[in-house]
Amino acid sequence: MRTTHIALAVLVAALWGVNFVVIEIGLGHFPPLLFSALRFLVAALPAVFFVGRPKVAWKWVMGVGLTLGVAKFGLLFVGMDRGMPAGLSSLVLQIQAVFTALIAALALGERPGRVRLLGMGVALAGIAVAAVDEGTSGPLLAFALVIAAAACWGVSNVLTRKAAPPDALNFMVWVSTVPVLPLLALSLLFEGPAADLAALRELDTGGAAVILYVAWVTTVFGFGVWGFLLRRYPASSVAPFSLLVPVSGMTSAALLLDESISPARWCAAALLVGGVALTSLPRSGPRGAARHGSARRGSAPALDVPAPVASASRGPDGELTR
Repeated sequence: MRTTHIALAVLVAALWGVNFVVIEIGLGHFPPLLFSALRFLVAALPAVFFVGRPKVAWKWVMGVGLTLGVAKFGLLFVGMDRGMPAGLSSLVLQIQAVFTALIAALALGERPGRVRLLGMGVALAGIAVAAVDEGTSGPLLAFALVIAAAACWGVSNVLTRKAAPPDALNFMVWVSTVPVLPLLALSLLFEGPAADLAALRELDTGGAAVILYVAWVTTVFGFGVWGFLLRRYPASSVAPFSLLVPVSGMTSAALLLDESISPARWCAAALLVGGVALTSLPRSGPRGAARHGSARRGSAPALDVPAPVASASRGPDGELTR
């Protein structure tokens, strides 16, 4: 990769990591489900009028919009609102790579090799260490909600892989139109009209800046750059940069939010990132290379953070997105 493109990949990973801090700040301005709805509304408008018509079937746009936008981000925002730390959230979400591999094995018949199975085991060990550490200092329900968000991300990764969108930015802008109304409905139902109206009435410069960051910087700019890199280079060259996201997330949370990072959390980070790296390794051999090449052409990192297995390494990060 060219030096400028490496710098772009590092920049996007850093922006995606800082995004978790921005979400934490935004939850002080908005109820979580309303916040998520506004994020997708601003990401979709006015961009949807400039990217052209969807280049994949509507069933894929709807499927990814519901699983990624409503389920994954709804659970993530609620989990963080219930007390899940920003830095830990950026780390735990990376378990989506394991969920993606497992779901792909069940739905697509992809058999993970020994190295990937080892990676899954190492990543799950990291989650276990993080859960024990969080259980002594924070709410386990919030931790479980973020794990559930990662599982939903895995589902959306496989759907994105099946959709194989030729234009990642076009796909994600249209996907962003889907969650707005369902999230608004859920917010009215569970958070209440009074809380939503109060948040909108009290919207200030800080609240507006938070919305613009999570919508335009991490979604439109971040996803656009990631898609550009995936079109120019093999996914195996781009995907590893997504492992910098939890590093950026934990570091920025420690610096900006004074979140402490215990030795156990560092251990969990090393296990999880190492396990995800192993899980995301491309298959070797001509057959694996052929599959990898076809996946790269249709890959789509899913929204804020690229997932090495589904969206970047084989299809969106599948990954490609609080």
